[in-house]
Amino acid sequence: MEPTVSTSASAPGRTPSGSGRSSSRRTSGADVLSFSVLHTVQPGDGGVARVVVDLVRAQLDAGLRVAVACPPGTPLAAAVRAEGADLFAWRAGRDPGPRLVRETRDLGRVIRTARPALVHAHSAKAGLCARLAVRGRIPTVYQPHAWSFEAVDGAVAAAARRWEGWAARWTHRIICVSEAERRTGEAAGVRAPWSVIHNGVDVARFGAPAPAETDLVADGSAEGPTVVCVGRLCRQKGQDVLLAAWPAVLEQVPTARLVLVGDGPDGERLRAAAPPSVRFTGNVDDTAPWYRAADLVVLPSRWEGMALAPLEAMASGRPVVVSDVDGARESLPPGHEPLCLVPPEDPAALAAAVGRLLGEPELRRTLGREAHEHVLSRFDVRRTGAAVAGVYRELAGVRCTEHREPISP
Repeated sequence: MEPTVSTSASAPGRTPSGSGRSSSRRTSGADVLSFSVLHTVQPGDGGVARVVVDLVRAQLDAGLRVAVACPPGTPLAAAVRAEGADLFAWRAGRDPGPRLVRETRDLGRVIRTARPALVHAHSAKAGLCARLAVRGRIPTVYQPHAWSFEAVDGAVAAAARRWEGWAARWTHRIICVSEAERRTGEAAGVRAPWSVIHNGVDVARFGAPAPAETDLVADGSAEGPTVVCVGRLCRQKGQDVLLAAWPAVLEQVPTARLVLVGDGPDGERLRAAAPPSVRFTGNVDDTAPWYRAADLVVLPSRWEGMALAPLEAMASGRPVVVSDVDGARESLPPGHEPLCLVPPEDPAALAAAVGRLLGEPELRRTLGREAHEHVLSRFDVRRTGAAVAGVYRELAGVRCTEHREPISP
């Protein structure tokens, strides 16, 4: 079925009527990029969606004509409409499967309709379909947001590594969000031009001084420190590891409370395994109040590129405990690793780190202040947007072939 442009979007390159952004925000001048970009995105929620929305906002402000192809009815689709970028409905699932050929053809039709000067594909599925559809004919940027082969095992992981290495020939630039993510790709055999651009957060939103939101977690129980974990309830984010560690945390700090913010495919299973001291919020529109309600923010991921939640928490002045996956060490302030970094999938180490920090309020406050200053100085989303714009400028003069057939790996 032919992909359709959202009814709230106008032709590619025009600001949709009724959007939340006025065309008067577009600028002109020698420094403004003169070509358009199509972001192809799957998934349409979570951290990837937040990164794309921040990029879209920055690119519209810089005068680009921006379009986004993503699954309809998602938080990303709604946010794109609100920002005023053109929106194309691309109906694609998260995983490869029998619909892959159709999804690739549909995305090819979107690309032919939008006629972008550059395609920026986000995450593994969009990277797969976009590069199959474009095959190097126009400048193509791929941003994995954590490598697909880290999410699977055995033969599937081997196939994913082979694909990533093969598809690099159709990729004019791979943007990694951490040096560790780049090294993981190189170790897997991916050979491509690289740029490492750290994720950033909206410091005006998360970094503004604000009181603790204690009313969010008030439940009539005895006062105690609150641990918050923000993320999609799925295997990647490791909430099951945190629940496995939680009884040992309670042995050290019996009044502690745990709040899991978000929802996802593992929600029902996690709720069934959780003790009464654990609260599930489901999806929330704004995570900032939950960071402010936390005494400590924990993200025990199994894999990442560079997770946004710890950056947002630190911008909010909260200390974090994170698993030692790609991007974690690069996101932490100097000297925080011994207290805030634990091996992935290690409930005992996680419980020890969480319990220690819950038991030392003054240490938490010190770590939170240092984390706040660190993120504000190094992980402002405006720096991220400027760095991506620099990549686009470098690729503006790339000469692409008329057609590049796939080559057997």
